[in-house]
Parts: sequence; structure tokens; C-alpha cells
Amino acid sequence: MEVKAQLRYYRVAPRKVRLVTDVIRGISARGAVNQLKALNKKSAIDILKLLNSAISNATNNFSLEKENLFVKKVFVNQGPALKRWMPMAHGRAGRILKFTSHITIILDEYKPTDESKIKKAVKKSTKKDEKKVVDSEEKGEEKNIKAPKLRANKIDAKLNRKSVKTNLKTFVRKAGDK
Repeated sequence: MEVKAQLRYYRVAPRKVRLVTDVIRGISARGAVNQLKALNKKSAIDILKLLNSAISNATNNFSLEKENLFVKKVFVNQGPALKRWMPMAHGRAGRILKFTSHITIILDEYKPTDESKIKKAVKKSTKKDEKKVVDSEEKGEEKNIKAPKLRANKIDAKLNRKSVKTNLKTFVRKAGDK
């Protein structure tokens, strides 16, 4: 089960935050905490707080184990820029942009628990893919079986199409050169 935590309007440029988030992408939650503690960047402290928040969300809200979690996705989007002015030479004013960031961390499980397997199966199943079949052993009981998607039908349809290339014009010079 995916667990998500966001930090919005963080007052550090996204380019600088991405240096830190690239380090923790794809590793275990415990390993990511250790990496962030060792990094010497300003944004590492706040990303560590965000990661701890995501871990506590997973353990408290979804009762997942901390050892079973890993950082599935981490991305940093640009937030609104704060516009400031600085006095320049000859009475002019120079514009300064102070960039903000939106950071999102998504944690997932290495081995899904029983409850999350059931929830994922319910979300993925659709009415189009399922067919109801009556068991021959137990009369009256129905089972949902996913019908296989036939890719061969699509390939056959493409091969049976006639390619229309009858009106091709060849290049002919107007001058008499051959």
C-alpha cells in the first residue's frame, strides 16, 4: 500500500532540493533516514522530517511495518516564486526571485501484507475484465474470473488491413534533362 506525505511551499529552490531527494530514491526507509542524517545540506533536515512523517503515517494509519517500507517515489515540483526588489545603480530596482518547492514522498512495501493485497485487488478489478462463471461442483456459487486480454486479435486486425498506396506520384522534372 502506498503512503504519501507532502511538504508544500518549502523556501528552498527545487534545483537544490533535488540534489538531496535523488540520494534517497528507491532505498529502504531506514536507509533513507541514515542517508539524510549524514548529508550536509540545508534541505536534508526538512526532508528527514517529511520522511519521518510518511513513516509514522504508514505505521499509525495503515499499521504497516517500518522495516518493510521503501521510498518508491520522490519528486520535487516548483512552487510559486516570491518576487523581491533590490536597489541597483543609477536609481534602478533589480528583481530577485526567491523560488519555493513542493516535495512529495511516496513509500511502499517490499512485501505486501494481506490487507493491502485485498485492497489492491479490489481497485484493479474492473467489470469489463471479469466474467461470472458458475462452479460445476457447487451449484449456485459464482466466481469472478479475469478474462485474458487478447493481443493476437489486434495484431491480426493490423495485418488484414490493406495499405492504400495506389496514388503515389513519382518525381518528374519539368525540364528536358534526364
